[in-house]
Amino acid sequence: MLTSKERAELRAQANDLDTTLMVGKSGVTETVIAEAENLLTARELVKGKVLEGAMMTPREVSDEICAATGADGVAVIGTKFVIYRFSEKCQEERNQTGRAKRKATPTAKKDPVRKGIRARRQAAKQVREQRNQYFRQQAIEKSIERSREKQLRGEN
Repeated sequence: MLTSKERAELRAQANDLDTTLMVGKSGVTETVIAEAENLLTARELVKGKVLEGAMMTPREVSDEICAATGADGVAVIGTKFVIYRFSEKCQEERNQTGRAKRKATPTAKKDPVRKGIRARRQAAKQVREQRNQYFRQQAIEKSIERSREKQLRGEN
């Protein structure tokens, strides 16, 4: 979990980045997640774009990729998003070049936003399942009623 100051610093660094991760109409697939993993390992900070044909918002895409890769969402503006994950490989390169060492980020805090998102998604899924079960039951009952009517007509 990033602090607001760390997030602001990363947003500033992301301004100069080129968009390297594209999400198309198929959404967040395993290949997109694998590519995000590679980019996060190589660069730590990745800027992505959601194309117009995608059926997801950039916020949803960012949240799914972050959940799958263990990254933190830095910013979402328009159709672009920025994600960050600490990389040992990049830290070794920084140590060799003599740059300052990275401060340890506290991991004890829970993210209430993600918790709320998960709870809303789970509640929506439960409502969908209940609705589908109701309509399935109605279809079964209607089918049984039709078959009984056919039997009665056949006997008369």
